[in-house]
Amino acid sequence: MLSREMNELLTRVGPGTPMGRLMREYWVPAMLSTELPEPDCPPVRVLLLGEKLIAFRDTSGRIGLIKNSCPHRGASLFFARNEDYGLRCVYHGWKFDVDGRCLDTPNEPAGSNFKDKVRAVTYPCVERGGIVWAYLGPRETPPPLPDLEPNNLPADDCQVSAISRDCNWLQALEGDVDTSHFGFLHMGSLDPDETPAGSFLYYTVKDRAPRYAVLDTEYGATYGAYRPAEPGTHYWRIANFMFPFYTMIPTGVLGLEKTVRAWVPMDDEHMMFFNMKPKPKPGFVRPQDQRSDVVVTPLLPNTSGWLGRFRLEANADNDYHLDRERQRNVDYTGIEGIFTQDQAVTESMEPIFDRAEERLGSADVMVIRVRRRLIAAVQAHEKDGRVPPGVDEPEVYRQRSGGVILPEGADWIEATKGLRRTDVEHPELDPMLSGGA
Repeated sequence: MLSREMNELLTRVGPGTPMGRLMREYWVPAMLSTELPEPDCPPVRVLLLGEKLIAFRDTSGRIGLIKNSCPHRGASLFFARNEDYGLRCVYHGWKFDVDGRCLDTPNEPAGSNFKDKVRAVTYPCVERGGIVWAYLGPRETPPPLPDLEPNNLPADDCQVSAISRDCNWLQALEGDVDTSHFGFLHMGSLDPDETPAGSFLYYTVKDRAPRYAVLDTEYGATYGAYRPAEPGTHYWRIANFMFPFYTMIPTGVLGLEKTVRAWVPMDDEHMMFFNMKPKPKPGFVRPQDQRSDVVVTPLLPNTSGWLGRFRLEANADNDYHLDRERQRNVDYTGIEGIFTQDQAVTESMEPIFDRAEERLGSADVMVIRVRRRLIAAVQAHEKDGRVPPGVDEPEVYRQRSGGVILPEGADWIEATKGLRRTDVEHPELDPMLSGGA
């Protein structure tokens, strides 16, 4: 249970809000590089942290992120001409570069220097690993980008994707740090004898009520959810929350998994999910992608609207293609696709869930910890101006997550230190051990 005051503190992200100010201290994933495929291509509407912005790639290939309304008379720069190193507003021809400088005011008298007195609101952008990163914060010199392992890979080796969700960013993120739902929402119809013996998936469906260990970290928080494996051992699912909106989920084998997920607020009631991971090696399919229940829900074609990017075809308007017959006889939810199942339940909680109405149990310990970490960081930022965790320490994001078998009573942090380290390969580990969990 969270008070309505604290719920408002965590969920509101627009300009001038406490959480909005905290998030603006960080670089933020704004879009995929592929959305601006070539110089002088059409601009794209981007809704980010409650701000309406226009993204464009100029003639030299640089990316600009400019306030939607032209500084002259407020016309939308989405309709602008992207040409010759800038956006030219079609209303009166005023032209702006990626840094917001006014290059031309052709409706002013010849020889006028009025353009030198005009500047558009723009935000710095950089590209890395297929993501366009934007800095919406107050610093003249932005902080370093977070050192996320998959995002640091060469573009040809990194696989990125995005999906929008019609709910507040926090309830989407909380689903990622709630590991017990995996055994119900996604695996509720699976019996242990239908899984590979001795696999992580076998242990997951054999015991759907794990126990937890949770720790604060310099990057946010980490948890280990453990359950019995073979005699004298436990299966641990280890995962991370990283400020301000990143998660690393416990699928796969710890030491091999290099996936980072970002739950980026578009506004208070919509968010964009970004997934970053290495491209699979030719001919290799991860065990978690081999299960017969894995369905990749198709996306609708992108439109040019503020909410028109990366929308699932299965959505609230069609009940996510819920099949009651399938629910009775085949699948726990009757909804195909793990991501679609997650989307259905988090969007069903209303755009902003009222956490004053919830009743949390022992399985929600990581959800509680993440909220406490966020609240403490926001309050320290507001009261004392304290720099939020990770802003100036990009190295703290060098983490991995996943599953591992440990002896009963083992110190899970000490025993997994080498497996959680980035930029280390582990050819001795068998990815098939996960069995799809």
